[in-house]
Amino acid sequence: MRRCFGDGDPLYERYHDTEWGFPVPDERALFELLSLEAFQAGLSWRTILAKRDAFRRAFANFDADAVARFDPADVKRLLDDVSIVRNRAKIEATIGNARAILLLRVAGEPLVSILRKDPRASRRRPPAAWSDVPSTTPEAAALARELKRRGFRFLGPTTLYAFMQACGVVDDHLAACPVRPAVERARRAAGLI
Repeated sequence: MRRCFGDGDPLYERYHDTEWGFPVPDERALFELLSLEAFQAGLSWRTILAKRDAFRRAFANFDADAVARFDPADVKRLLDDVSIVRNRAKIEATIGNARAILLLRVAGEPLVSILRKDPRASRRRPPAAWSDVPSTTPEAAALARELKRRGFRFLGPTTLYAFMQACGVVDDHLAACPVRPAVERARRAAGLI
């Protein structure tokens, strides 16, 4: 059997087999995925994966507390860093999103709880082909509105649906994908289905 994507590309194969669709309960990892999905807008996910280690170095390993303290000097440093995607709007949004995560904590609603509010997101039939996989859903649009209401930026419905796929809120591994059973077991153990 073949993977949903990534066959022949070791970076994509590793991502597909060990990360994509598996639950991510940790705030740091969720912030990383959310940030990388925003940086990916208009670019290839392959480009972002190849720069992932550089993004981690540049953004304090996506520690929201540290990134929330970034100032204009950090923005300049990031704009000068050729190892990452240098887009001012995306950089400033990542810093703002770190601050929004801290506000969620203060409100007693961690990011993971916001993601899991709508159980309808995970109740779909397994896609048989890529043509069955949507680019967004009503649940992703609702999540985009909720996060924007809470101060998050640069996160539209398409970006958030990709994020929901990446962190296991939904499982869009194709029905015949050899990784799908492991993802479903992990999602069940995490209480997502």
